[in-house]
Amino acid sequence: MKVMIVVTHLLGTGHLSRALTLARAFAAAGDEVTVVSGGMPAPQLGAQGVRLVQLPPLRSDGTNFTRLLNDTGGETNVELFGQRRQVLLNTLSEVGPDVLMTELFPFGRRVLSDEFLALLDAAHARPRRPVVLCSIRDILAPPSKPAKADRAEAIIARYYDAVLVHSDPRTTPLSVSWPVSDALEARLRYTGYVAPPAAGPHPARVGEGEIMVSAGGGAVGLPIFHAACQAAALTPERRWRLLVGGGPQRLAEIRALAAPDNVIIDPPRPDFRQMLHHAAALVGMCGYNTALDLLQAGTPAVLIPFDDGNEVEQTLRARALATQPGIEVLRNAELSPERLARAVARAMAAPRRDATALAFDGAARSVAIAHQMAGARA
Repeated sequence: MKVMIVVTHLLGTGHLSRALTLARAFAAAGDEVTVVSGGMPAPQLGAQGVRLVQLPPLRSDGTNFTRLLNDTGGETNVELFGQRRQVLLNTLSEVGPDVLMTELFPFGRRVLSDEFLALLDAAHARPRRPVVLCSIRDILAPPSKPAKADRAEAIIARYYDAVLVHSDPRTTPLSVSWPVSDALEARLRYTGYVAPPAAGPHPARVGEGEIMVSAGGGAVGLPIFHAACQAAALTPERRWRLLVGGGPQRLAEIRALAAPDNVIIDPPRPDFRQMLHHAAALVGMCGYNTALDLLQAGTPAVLIPFDDGNEVEQTLRARALATQPGIEVLRNAELSPERLARAVARAMAAPRRDATALAFDGAARSVAIAHQMAGARA
């Protein structure tokens, strides 16, 4: 079977990473997979066994997703969008997919509607049109007005066979973040979370009993690291380990803090997911991947969701996860050393979650759904 996945990541690489995870699952099932990426190149993400087609790249102007910039930081123009559309259509014609999957659109990427709709029109005009699927994560940016939800639903009704929702409805049904009508509900297929295989325990039990703090390397994580250093001083009986991204300069900046003796400050570690199995608690934000890591490991957690500007995705996800034992949520506006220390204590005192209770086989399940739908059409 031939599969074509179209994705444009505008801020960060999470959308592309998830699309590539799906692509690798299709490839492992023996399918011929082409991923068309419209965001900035991300060579650090593995694309083994997958053909990757790069459109002329775009990125957002920070969290302003209505203002798109080219790869040099300049304004986009009609010519660039025309080039992107032509590569999309040429790739569709060349691949001739049995399954066409768009990541996020039409629930998001509305600023790129012209190129996505051109692709969908061309797919439906083919002598044997592909099964058309939409792939979305657990939480969407809620529509700012009903017309946006109505338009997305109209596009789904016209072009799509199903919407793959990469979550477990027991924790995060789509209705947490998006209005779901009866017609849309009928198109939804919950796949479980798209997660890598569970890491398992650390062979050397590194991180045992520690409070781990992981907040990336950007400026938004700095208040979390600062509060963690001061909270550690309030809990001298516990060791805190701060995993600081952003390169040597950011690491040196955090190490320059007046951290107490029970704080270890490290760069990100490749064995992080294994360490989580032994940690007393995790303190971090609430992106999709962080949520999967702590859910798979069953680790108690204090989540401090990124809520800058109009961003609500992480807040909605954190609230949904907080219905489970051992997960506490602190808003950035509430963050203080004292509140963080108390929240960590509450999370650790809660009953341990069953890490096997949720579905984490979303990639394999997505492949099975696509195969079943393509087989039924044949």
